[in-house]
Amino acid sequence: MLHIGIDVRLTHYRTGGISTYMRRLVAALEHLDTANRYTILHSRKMPEPISTRFESTHLWTPSHHRLERLALSVELARFRLDVLHSPDFIPPWRGAQRHVITVHDLTFLHYPQYLTAEARGYYNDQIATAVKQADHILVDSDNTRDDLVTMLNVPAAKITVHMLGVDERFQPLDAATLQYQRQRLGLPDGYILFVGTLEPRKNIIGLLAAYRHFLETHPDAPPLVLVGRRGWLFEETQAKIEQVGLGSRLIWREDIADDDMPIIYNLARLLVLPSFYEGFGFPALEAMACGTVPIVSDRSSLPEVVGDVGLLINPDDPEIMAAAMRQALTDPDWYAANRQRGLERAQEFTWERTAAIALATYKAVAR
Repeated sequence: MLHIGIDVRLTHYRTGGISTYMRRLVAALEHLDTANRYTILHSRKMPEPISTRFESTHLWTPSHHRLERLALSVELARFRLDVLHSPDFIPPWRGAQRHVITVHDLTFLHYPQYLTAEARGYYNDQIATAVKQADHILVDSDNTRDDLVTMLNVPAAKITVHMLGVDERFQPLDAATLQYQRQRLGLPDGYILFVGTLEPRKNIIGLLAAYRHFLETHPDAPPLVLVGRRGWLFEETQAKIEQVGLGSRLIWREDIADDDMPIIYNLARLLVLPSFYEGFGFPALEAMACGTVPIVSDRSSLPEVVGDVGLLINPDDPEIMAAAMRQALTDPDWYAANRQRGLERAQEFTWERTAAIALATYKAVAR
């Protein structure tokens, strides 16, 4: 029996993204693995553990602290772990006999200008050491695997791809439910949707330019709804929002609860995700699971997520983005076919599969 530790301290500080990965991985492993012992490592500030079956403990070392690797090594010594999984890139200097890390993306190397100085310092200064120290590396996509090989000289044999899953709550909802929920949330029906943090990497400015271009030829186009909180360098994005002067055609909502996100996708006609870079792209997968057709950038991991569903666009070209919106909204046969393909493709992404690959990795490195 292996003693496996999973570091989930980040779940106290953040929601979505990596925190979703941590929560769903642990939940899937609880159902999958009854043979090994697990200790789930939380922040001391976390009021409730994320695990219902595994052992849980609270650690004093905060996430992303400048002395984190040393302090965490000291805290973990008493657990005598066989394997430590660090799902947030950076492992301690020594926390177990073997170390597995997950590298979700290399945004901080591709686009350092899109991160805070704190985030750049944390990841950029430590990633080379982290991937060298790790006994094995899990990644969310072939794109990130290839980046590790070409940018950090990591041997391909040291990397395993495990695409992420989609929560079961993301599914098509009936018309009566949607009508009630639409009124409750104060939203229009059939809008064009963007989901994500409003920061430069997400290319909101390019999306606004494309939508403005689309309105020139289709003044009756559905409104554009942005769902997400303001992020790094938001002032530039906010200035552009005010400059384009879309008025009531543009709706920005920061107040949408996570539990309402399946409704948000279901009410949308399209999801447009024109990011310059995504480590995985949960919104594209969640949209497909809800029956909403995605239009996404032809870069990073996004083509791997959507496959042959929807349209791939050049995020640097607003006219191409506008043309994609036009096709999706004016060709009902194309839309119906892509909606069905999206529903079928989303079923391929399960957290059980993600967890099974992670478990096989734990066993392999412990041999």
